[in-house]
Amino acid sequence: MSRGLRPSVLWPRQARVALVVAKKDAMIYYLKAPVFTFGLIFPVFFFLAFAIGRAVPPEALVPGMLAMALFFSASAVGPLITPWERQARTYERLLTSPAALEAIVLGDLLAAAAFGAAVSVVPLGLGLALTSARLVAPGWLLVGVVLGAVAFAALGVLLAARGTDAPSEVMMLSNLVRLPLIFVSGVFVPLADLPAWSQWIGLLSPLSYCVDLLRLSVGETPFFPPWVSAGALVAFAAGFVAVATALHRRRRRTAG
Repeated sequence: MSRGLRPSVLWPRQARVALVVAKKDAMIYYLKAPVFTFGLIFPVFFFLAFAIGRAVPPEALVPGMLAMALFFSASAVGPLITPWERQARTYERLLTSPAALEAIVLGDLLAAAAFGAAVSVVPLGLGLALTSARLVAPGWLLVGVVLGAVAFAALGVLLAARGTDAPSEVMMLSNLVRLPLIFVSGVFVPLADLPAWSQWIGLLSPLSYCVDLLRLSVGETPFFPPWVSAGALVAFAAGFVAVATALHRRRRRTAG
């Protein structure tokens, strides 16, 4: 093990471990059917079901469409990786290797965040090509996509820490968490137009802050100051990862 190594040696090594884990996840899990179903197909039809027939300019739907794709795709990979690996008994092998638990969690997060960010290019391109929406703040778009992907991936990693080897159970829990967040996060209706009670609940959703940054990037008036949204996404990501790591550690102690 690497307990005797200096931090200056240990952390670069564990960073490389995280990248290896992320590469492994990308090669194995990106093409799995549930990832496509819950990360791509499901949000598209879900969004269309609520968007079609509404008297809303098409360009106004672009931030919500982009946020939906980013939210579902980035949070779909993490909940599936750990249960599948527990079924295949490869997760225990990783835990008994010199890889630190934090590096394994970070690798899963990086794989999920990269998947979500890559998928978001498609609705963004379609929205800009097929509607009159235009980017007026590309910097905040980048911040919203990157930090949103990381926060949503961290949420997926947290949901995967439940300690089961049944992907269906994790995805059921995942949808029970993700679906209600959509209706209180300003995806279909801006937060400023929602009832006061819904706005207060929306403060507890990382999706609210991501949508707000994406609305700002296309010239709409944000509900929060952009620095607040960016800071909230960082805080959510850090909190999700910390809780997920603690749950994994507790499960290891219980199993041991």
